[in-house]
Amino acid sequence: MKDINEKVDRCLNCIIKPCSLKGCPLENNIPQFIKSIKENDIKKAYEIVSQTSVLPGICGRICPHQKQCQGSCVRGIKGEAVEIGSIEAYIFDRAMEKGFSLRKIYNMDEKGKKDKKVAIIGGGPAGLTCAAFLAKEGIDVTIFEKQKKLGGILTYGIPDFRLPKDIVEKSIQNILDLGIKVEYEKKLGCNLNLEELKQQYDAIFISVGANKSSKMGVEGENLIGVYGGNELLENNNHPNYLGKKVAVIGGGNVAMDCARTVNKKGAKETLLIYRRAEEQMPAEKKEILDAKKEGVKFLFQNNVVKIMGNEKVEKVELIKTKLVKKEGEQREVPVNIENSNYQIDVDYIIMALGGTVTDEVQALMLRHNKWGNIEVDENGKTTDEKIYAGGDVAGTKGTVAWAARSGREIAKNIVETLSC
Repeated sequence: MKDINEKVDRCLNCIIKPCSLKGCPLENNIPQFIKSIKENDIKKAYEIVSQTSVLPGICGRICPHQKQCQGSCVRGIKGEAVEIGSIEAYIFDRAMEKGFSLRKIYNMDEKGKKDKKVAIIGGGPAGLTCAAFLAKEGIDVTIFEKQKKLGGILTYGIPDFRLPKDIVEKSIQNILDLGIKVEYEKKLGCNLNLEELKQQYDAIFISVGANKSSKMGVEGENLIGVYGGNELLENNNHPNYLGKKVAVIGGGNVAMDCARTVNKKGAKETLLIYRRAEEQMPAEKKEILDAKKEGVKFLFQNNVVKIMGNEKVEKVELIKTKLVKKEGEQREVPVNIENSNYQIDVDYIIMALGGTVTDEVQALMLRHNKWGNIEVDENGKTTDEKIYAGGDVAGTKGTVAWAARSGREIAKNIVETLSC
């Protein structure tokens, strides 16, 4: 394994910074924080990262680096890209060891408080980031979280084997130490009323995610033994997979997380069914490789026709697909191959096809788009002047970094509005 010096020495410190400006959703100043590590200045490196991100320990570990920063690295054109993700994670880990907290980096003890209050509904990546950048500017922030812990997908979605929970906890506590208050087990539509919050706060940011599993609309989806991947990971309420054959439907990181979790919990056979080709999978390459190494079997270019069984799942009928470039489409689309149907025995099926907003969100008296996401303008503002929305609930690109960027930019817009 390369040590940190070998990793940072490979950076060319490009003037045009494609890794930052093209590859990083947060536009972290990657060449500069790497330069600081070369100079053995962890504090400076962490200061640079903290200008744009409050989740480097997390993003450094779970971002799809090959599709983002490392995918834009000049070194990667003819060889191996700089390992930006592991460098970012290293900066956070060393900064925490040395006591360089966000509170110190932002000089919070020297700042006064503004007479403004903001409520944040949802303590996932977007909500935590928004809270941090508001608190940095002296805004009084309270997060309302439906679970017993903060983190959203970081705590309740991404498995420990991919993101250690101690890193999540350190990252969250680092943010809360900026003076942010939290009220736990507060859920929209149950014991949290938006109209009441509007009376108490100057602005509200909704960042509850979109964690209701999408369905395919095929026959048999309501049989016992069909599960939503998002809910399985969030609630960690798995059936007993020992000796069972499990099929996971989907091709993103949630599908990978489900398949790998099922496999680790003792399934006799874990199949991952994806209707496109491997190179079209949205999941990160590393996650796909890890799943294969762990014994997950992949069925590419297969589509689900129906789920079969008497009350509970017994079989799934599949049909093979071919990829066709249709007029007006940039991406090849899968088309079912006639008479290629076949059936396989399965005990459980997990739908990991992406997420939609919950019924509670759709019930809010705000404008929604055709997918149910809350509609927002370029500043993240909803049809209610006092309410903002960001992250997955507003249809932001579905990665932690994009959600965090959404929270950060909306925090800036809220501060600007409240300062007028």
